[in-house]
Amino acid sequence: MPTGQWFPPEWPERIRALAAGALDVVEPRRAATVVLLRDGAPGPDVYMLRRRASMAFAAGAYVYPGGGVDPRDDDRHVGWAGPGRETWARRLGVGPSEAQAVVCAAVRETYEEAGVLLAGESADSVVGDTTGEDWEADRAALAAHELSFAEFLDKRRLVLRSDLLGAWARWITPEFEARRYDTWFFVAALPAGQRSRNASTEADRAAWIRPADAVAAYERGDLLMMPPTVSTLRDLERYGSAARALDAAAKRDLVPVLARARTEGDEVVLTWPGHEEFTRRIAATPEGGPA
Repeated sequence: MPTGQWFPPEWPERIRALAAGALDVVEPRRAATVVLLRDGAPGPDVYMLRRRASMAFAAGAYVYPGGGVDPRDDDRHVGWAGPGRETWARRLGVGPSEAQAVVCAAVRETYEEAGVLLAGESADSVVGDTTGEDWEADRAALAAHELSFAEFLDKRRLVLRSDLLGAWARWITPEFEARRYDTWFFVAALPAGQRSRNASTEADRAAWIRPADAVAAYERGDLLMMPPTVSTLRDLERYGSAARALDAAAKRDLVPVLARARTEGDEVVLTWPGHEEFTRRIAATPEGGPA
């Protein structure tokens, strides 16, 4: 049955090339994305963005706020509250410096793309409304890489609230993709007093939607999504509040999910281990199309 699974037209050729050993695999960039939640009835809503049709990667797909790691966040001192870098390193499966950069990317990108900032003046506070002109100027400077996240926090006399994040999953873009990302998925609750807004130049639409409704729209083919997005929504359907989802994050398995392509007879089979619903079959020769 057709769904809204994102499957760009150039993929079959690249999948066949990978299966034949004729494709140069691109090293994935580190990235982070945040599934922002707010409580509704009967359960939490999720904040989603639709990527512009002009984008080179995931054009037209619904995604969560996120983006690449800024290398400047690896070794700079960052105002920090909550679990430390070593704790995050163990949780994310990387070194302390890389863990800092990934967590910074999650918080920074949420602010850049949704206008929501997981930071406060102290370890037990969170900033309120961030929609003023001065805030917008800083947000734009961050997005343009004119201001590092550490500099932004110092300027505002803020500390990053790492305790407001929960690590949820880790997905790596398939090896046949020209643009690849090693992405950590986090969950977080919308802080009281803050308002979300589509602040991203890469998205043309933003919406709060119940996970079950988003999945139903995907299954009808109405919403275009990538496998990690759908998988996260399915997992979140079972939680009755943002707090319960955050509590569950501590026990989530962060073993990376990486798609595999193998040849079976006259077909190439694309699978995401542990996520059989996304399996695709394409002809081993260009005459056929994706199944």
